[in-house]
Amino acid sequence: MSNGLERDVVRRTVSAALEEDAAKEDVTVSFLEIGERRITAKLLALTPGVLAGLDVAREAFRQVDPHVSFEAAMRDGGRLEAGKLVANISGAASGILSAERVALNFLQRLSGIATLTSKFVDAVSGTGVKILDTRKTTPRLRALEKYAVRVGGGENHRFDLKEMMLVKENHIRAIGGIEALIEQLDSKKAPTRIEVEVDSIECLDKILGAPVDRVMLDNFSPGEVRNAVRKIASYADKNPGFSVEVEVSGGITLDNVGRYAVLGIDFISIGALTHSAVGLNMTIEVD
Repeated sequence: MSNGLERDVVRRTVSAALEEDAAKEDVTVSFLEIGERRITAKLLALTPGVLAGLDVAREAFRQVDPHVSFEAAMRDGGRLEAGKLVANISGAASGILSAERVALNFLQRLSGIATLTSKFVDAVSGTGVKILDTRKTTPRLRALEKYAVRVGGGENHRFDLKEMMLVKENHIRAIGGIEALIEQLDSKKAPTRIEVEVDSIECLDKILGAPVDRVMLDNFSPGEVRNAVRKIASYADKNPGFSVEVEVSGGITLDNVGRYAVLGIDFISIGALTHSAVGLNMTIEVD
């Protein structure tokens, strides 16, 4: 798919959701004997936000009945308002009514993520800071949820454990402390880029100069971030060629993200984009 979603991923994810819902064993449609009736319906937004997941919704209808017509009136990334038409749907009642809940579930979930992401992106506009997601995603929905983050204007942190090394507090404890970590980093070439989480200025002092591509300042206050950025800049001035990216994470909200974004950092990662986004309310109404 040209939108960055792999077709096979969408197909498998939608198939599993339809199977979970027993979409091809709809006893209500069967009992009412309306499955073959031709109907038309409108997919409507009920609350403002950012649309994401049209191709996923389309796939739900296609898998239940390939003859259902799903004509989108918008594109992913479009701004929704209450009552706005998202798509016109037509075909056999069985194909529409038996797929509508799965289609809506995906659309509402992904649009909620895109909407929340766009709010954070807007809040840091003009600062040059990039808003990142995390791996705090719904099991089996990571590709779709990270896609929704991109639709909302954010960027993706690593997709999985093999994409990039991220040394967190538990890794540091397991290896025996920050000094043991630095010794390991110095002893051999890493297979990927390396990011190291630090939870204090003291820890940052120790990691500066190690072969690290990015440091994550975890649960730092704005004042602590400012101090950390100054320390990094001072170290760089004294060590020509030194460069490290700075990411802030932990405790970031819409109320404080702007204060962090002006402190000279590169990235802000926010788990809430995917683990706390509220689904956007939508409906399908038969004409």
